[in-house]
Amino acid sequence: MAPFQPEGALMQSETTDPQRMEQLLRDAVRQIAGDGDLDRYIAWSRAHIPIELGVESELVEGEAERLAAMLGVAIWNATPRADNDWRPLVLTPPADDEPCFCGSDLRYRDCCGPLGPLPELPLELIWDLLIDDLPEEAMQEALRRRAVPDTLLAKVAERWLEHERPGRAAALLEPLFKGDIGALDGRYEPALDILCDAFDALDHWKKKHAFLLRVTDEGSRELKAAAWQRLTMMFMDEGELDYAGEAFEQALRQGPDNPSTALLEITLLAARHDDARARSRAQFWRHRLRRNGEADAGFLGFLEQAMIDPQEALVSSHSAAMDPLLLELCQWVRSLSALPPLAYQVETLDDPLPPGAGRQLSLFPDEQFLIDGAASSGAVGALLPNTRLRAVEREWHRVFPASKPYSTQLSALDDGALWDGEGWMRFLAAQPEAANSLDILDDLATALYEHPESSLPWVAHTLLGPLYQRALAIIEATIADTGVGALPWSAERNRPALRLLFRAYLHEAEAGRETAATAAVERLLALNPQDNHGARAELMNHYLRARSDQQALELARRFPDDLLADLAYGEVLALYRLGDQEHAARALSRAVDRLPRIPRFLLRKRIKRPVLDDAGFTPGGEDQAWLYREAMRDVWEAEPGLLNWMKKRLTA
Repeated sequence: MAPFQPEGALMQSETTDPQRMEQLLRDAVRQIAGDGDLDRYIAWSRAHIPIELGVESELVEGEAERLAAMLGVAIWNATPRADNDWRPLVLTPPADDEPCFCGSDLRYRDCCGPLGPLPELPLELIWDLLIDDLPEEAMQEALRRRAVPDTLLAKVAERWLEHERPGRAAALLEPLFKGDIGALDGRYEPALDILCDAFDALDHWKKKHAFLLRVTDEGSRELKAAAWQRLTMMFMDEGELDYAGEAFEQALRQGPDNPSTALLEITLLAARHDDARARSRAQFWRHRLRRNGEADAGFLGFLEQAMIDPQEALVSSHSAAMDPLLLELCQWVRSLSALPPLAYQVETLDDPLPPGAGRQLSLFPDEQFLIDGAASSGAVGALLPNTRLRAVEREWHRVFPASKPYSTQLSALDDGALWDGEGWMRFLAAQPEAANSLDILDDLATALYEHPESSLPWVAHTLLGPLYQRALAIIEATIADTGVGALPWSAERNRPALRLLFRAYLHEAEAGRETAATAAVERLLALNPQDNHGARAELMNHYLRARSDQQALELARRFPDDLLADLAYGEVLALYRLGDQEHAARALSRAVDRLPRIPRFLLRKRIKRPVLDDAGFTPGGEDQAWLYREAMRDVWEAEPGLLNWMKKRLTA
């Protein structure tokens, strides 16, 4: 039989079952901290360690006890003690003729002595376990004595952060980065992340940004990669995907074989809705990391899922940290595709506008919206669910705590802390008819709009996309079944459908799916030509960017004297492109009469940004002019001679 080596047994155990080995170390550390008596601890080690390691049946008689004693003493020698100024109380091996410490009653030279020196365990390994169990007072004392290794201060700070003490967490970690941060290796990456989390909790975003830039300039390669990764996520959260892409390139340069870089790239591509590229890169990273042995089976499984559906893979990878109620709703939304849409009835309404009031029906040619070969009849109506569905909706409003948004806004007037209770989710699970209600789908869209995690692109893809598809299917089925031509906003029963159409447009536009976005907003304007949402401005700008100038001109002429800059000046741009400078000049004159500040904001290369109000803009004000400049100046500037032509016309 080969000689027994305790170090080999320890390493084999770590390799074959790391969780079992970690639990053994944790139990031993707790035994030492709780009792502190060496003899009782050795007895405990002899009784428990062979069983925990699973080697009691593999060794000849006596070897298991010697293994247990030696590993037990190795743990003892690495465990900091409160009664020894938070330093280990190291046991010196006995002399050859003295009794062995393992309790065998043999001399040391006849027992454990021939096995060689005691294994040495890293102090960081024991502190990593000890931090979890130390009470606050003991932890403070250990920190005062500088006993906790610097590489593990992040774990202490994380505990404080979880207990809503971000100031204390930041104060603990900031000194780590005061000196030469180029000397800090990858073991300090958790400290960087927790410090940034603390800055976020303290709303010290400028300080965090300056800190990360300093690390990208002065840090070691590992920390530079971590800082660039963090900056990439910051820019993604702010919707600055171009800046995020530049930061990611730096992260990739500093950490080309880092699994975190792989996850970041898939996340960034998903945020850009470039799923085809995300699938390709997932395949690349899976091959690279598997070849290099740089990723565990779980992450390789994520990459395999991302090769099929990157958005779904990201939802699954974040599920452990996501709101459980959101995950339940996700399962419910997934079931919608299997249900056929149920058409509404329509109650015919009188024309809500008197004759000659400028009602802008027939915004698009009738043949543009053929449904199963039949054209819209042009009838004005209000959506009317069937009797059963109305009863379901009444029950729904008893359990759903949030209010409807005010007018055309998208946020609830009062969210009723809806994500704190589960009653409405249980209702959905018990009432499959809820999937046919535009009223309920509208409320769910509002609920998701209020939830912070719904802003993540992969959550929007999984939840909002199917929700809007369901709503659109119900609306189209209703149009096909009833031939209704208009659903005015003035009829309150139409508002959930119209609000869902507008949300669907925003969802598709944000994803960069221009064709689907245009179809949604065109449908919205066809059903509600009064355009209470102001969607005509977005449609006009889309037409002009797509160089659909004739469609842009037709849209502008259906909204004469409009106070939206997009329509007034969009008409000018469309006419100029169509070569009709005479009518373009007349349109410019009319636009300047209504909105005189727009030209100055278009003509100047640089101009001071005015104060903006989240609630909206002032028609004719500088804030409106700035917003139009931001939206469309690049299109005006790209048209040869246009800005010079406008300048000459205004100075003539």
